[in-house]
Amino acid sequence: MIQLVNDGSYNSVMKYFLFGRSKNGLAIDAISFGSTGKHVLILGGVHGDEIEGVALVKFLVAELSENLDFPLKVTLVPCLNIDGFLAGTRQNANNVDLNRNLPTADWNPTAFNDRYSPGDVANSELENKALVEFIKTQRIDFILSLHSFSRSLLNVNGNCEPVSSLISDLTGLPIEESIGYPTPGCLGTYAGLERNIPTITYELPRGSDIREIIKLHGESIKEALKVYASC
Repeated sequence: MIQLVNDGSYNSVMKYFLFGRSKNGLAIDAISFGSTGKHVLILGGVHGDEIEGVALVKFLVAELSENLDFPLKVTLVPCLNIDGFLAGTRQNANNVDLNRNLPTADWNPTAFNDRYSPGDVANSELENKALVEFIKTQRIDFILSLHSFSRSLLNVNGNCEPVSSLISDLTGLPIEESIGYPTPGCLGTYAGLERNIPTITYELPRGSDIREIIKLHGESIKEALKVYASC
């Protein structure tokens, strides 16, 4: 773990640490800011071909490293599926969809289609083992999982107010409790429904200009974090 001192009022320490390792042995990096208040986990790159979320988490790391002027602890994982990201694939190096492999009550070994392979056993993947261990051992109060999709929306699991409404107001994205098709073994169910950790699966516009995504959604998330810190 590396700690860097920052002059922000609440962000006195910025920590880089090893979140886990991928199937190919690559580091899954994480960065945390702040030490007081509620704890928010922000994930990018759960699906390796959804680069918009990775870029947005990287932007948030840069922004928070300069200033975190509200009482909140934020942990960011820019790319959970680093093997898939480097290969340009949705799945990880085992050809498993990480967002269908979590150990939920509804986990199912039968894939909805070939892109959504859940693996042979729930929580079989190293990337998810690291995520599950982090959720079990840390007090997480809220999760933002940044994805991208042909239809942009905020898929909410659990009580995500006022964060979801604020982001919706600022971005125009609809709030929906279902993505529109079965998602057994997903993070929204594992954390949001089964562990009472409000979770937003934030579907960014797939293929959009990264600069435009950062301008709209990056600023909206920063504003939402400020509001959540004051709740």
